[in-house]
Amino acid sequence: MNFTRRETLGLGLAAGAAAVFLPYRAFAATSADRIAAFTGGAAIGSAGVTLTAPEIAENGNTVPISVDAPGATEILVLAMGNPSPDVATFKFGPLAGSQVASTRIRLAGTQDVVAIAKMADGSFAQASSTVKVTIGGCGG
Repeated sequence: MNFTRRETLGLGLAAGAAAVFLPYRAFAATSADRIAAFTGGAAIGSAGVTLTAPEIAENGNTVPISVDAPGATEILVLAMGNPSPDVATFKFGPLAGSQVASTRIRLAGTQDVVAIAKMADGSFAQASSTVKVTIGGCGG
């Protein structure tokens, strides 16, 4: 198979465009798909979860967050703008004294951090916070 110079250039440009634009669509779908997989498509309420995160983070490499969800059996934390949105999943057994978790996360830039809690009765609750990052952490 012989390609002309124009055909080769066209194929190269098409491949470059696909490499740039396809990941953005994949990341957007990943967050929604991850939430749907965690909740099983169930409705998500807004009461019962407290997410504490700074409004402004000077460095995206270490952003402290904490989640408090009394009565939760599991908490999923997502960074919606990161290339890989999964941050952490915390599981609590029946003998857990409290359903509180805290950690430091890495953020690629200004974005929403979302915490979804699965309650003991099978319901789901969500809290979110927008964190403004001045220096990116994930390659930013």
